[in-house]
Amino acid sequence: MKDFFRRNGLLILIAAILLALVTAVVSALLGGVADPFSNLANVLTTPVRGAINAVVNWTEERYSDAFEQEQLKQENEELKKRLAELEEKEREYEAALQENERLRNVIDLRPKERSFDELESAMVTARSASNWASTLTLSKGSAQGVEADDCVVDGYWNLVGIVAEVGENWCTVRTLIDSDTELGGQISRTGGAAILEGDFALMGEGKLKLTFLPENSQLMSGDLVTTSGRGGVYPSGLVAGHVEEVRTDASGISQYAVIVPETDLDNLKQVFIIKDFTIVE
Repeated sequence: MKDFFRRNGLLILIAAILLALVTAVVSALLGGVADPFSNLANVLTTPVRGAINAVVNWTEERYSDAFEQEQLKQENEELKKRLAELEEKEREYEAALQENERLRNVIDLRPKERSFDELESAMVTARSASNWASTLTLSKGSAQGVEADDCVVDGYWNLVGIVAEVGENWCTVRTLIDSDTELGGQISRTGGAAILEGDFALMGEGKLKLTFLPENSQLMSGDLVTTSGRGGVYPSGLVAGHVEEVRTDASGISQYAVIVPETDLDNLKQVFIIKDFTIVE
């Protein structure tokens, strides 16, 4: 190898000088056009660089889209939360309006001939789930002065039932259709006295009966029946219901009237407990 360079070194040097001169001349003649070697290198690398840039741009776009979607998702969740809060406030506002309306009804419809010294507003929290009784559980009890035998009415002074059991912050009401209900009744049209009684068979129909009817009472469908207040245990004049029909009992001797309650026992939400009342003669 040393002998080769020794013998041909001059020729190699001359060839290198000529190649450099040719390259310089070509570059000068091309006037700013890339030399063949640079052009070849760029021709080979340009597609690769283009592919890399495309991948980078695509990745940046996907990241930007994902980031925007995440922002939109968070904003959507915040809007849903805000909407739920507004809907809850609207429900509370509507409930307050309804409660105020019921309170106004109680005040406006308060029977003028009687004095009710104490009323306790209560919410219905449960209903009996058995076929053997018709009861309601209310949200007020002995801590609020509620006692057994207190009458319970709805917002229109229709009789709901009688308090049967009292806890500290709750009470159970035996509704007027419960088979154990019994209190004095009065026929508004004639003034005749009778007995309002729950009946097991009628309870399943959401009704009760009026027994011990006055002789020649001549009841008519639609006659209004109220509490009589006899005995002073319960206030008088609370609307119990109206006569649907008159039937003859199983013995065939006496008659009784089927009474449809005036209150809607299945849909009651708020009621009022009469804790005390004054008998006005």
